[in-house]
Amino acid sequence: MKPGGLEVIDLTHTIHASMPVFPGTEPPRLEDPYTIERNGFAEKMLHLVSHTGTHVDAPGHILPCAKRLDGFPAGCYLGPGTVLDVSVVRGRAVEIGDLESCAPRLRRAEFALLHTGWAKYWGAEEYFGRYPVLSPAAAQWLAGLGLKGFGVDTISVDEVDSTALPVHRALFARDMVIIENLASLEPLLGKEFVFSCLPLKIADADGSPVRAVALLR
Repeated sequence: MKPGGLEVIDLTHTIHASMPVFPGTEPPRLEDPYTIERNGFAEKMLHLVSHTGTHVDAPGHILPCAKRLDGFPAGCYLGPGTVLDVSVVRGRAVEIGDLESCAPRLRRAEFALLHTGWAKYWGAEEYFGRYPVLSPAAAQWLAGLGLKGFGVDTISVDEVDSTALPVHRALFARDMVIIENLASLEPLLGKEFVFSCLPLKIADADGSPVRAVALLR
């Protein structure tokens, strides 16, 4: 769709009761306490963890005393974006050398989105497998570019069984936000766009589901 001359690419997975969630996390429950038939109006009751589905992480998700989502101005959740295509990387970490050719685009961007191609496994067991992640050195390199945020089409920016969380920590140390579980980024390859990941304005929020979109002219 092209409202006002803009093409809107939806990068968000739908929230539903049987959706994939991070291992060990409680799945969402969506209830209908009010219906048109019973009450004359419809309202849903939402029971979900703040990192359900396509969501944004605040530094306070991991770092003590760090900024939470409501501590960022709304403008921190949108800006020029670029996609880093690492879909050929398999069986190893994404290194600085895999990203250096993107440096000119990264200098014009405020959000870097990592296209691993893993979104095709959404809903399958493979989604929790050995997806590519940034090496600690690549994470530090990216964190030094002055970006607002970094997004991935995987369940996490770190390996699913990581406890040290080096990528989270490197990015959060620079006050960046992290967007996880993005839907397919392939339509954005080679394109310039504005990325938006506006969260709910929840007090002291460590994370929030978002409707992530890319806006193209």
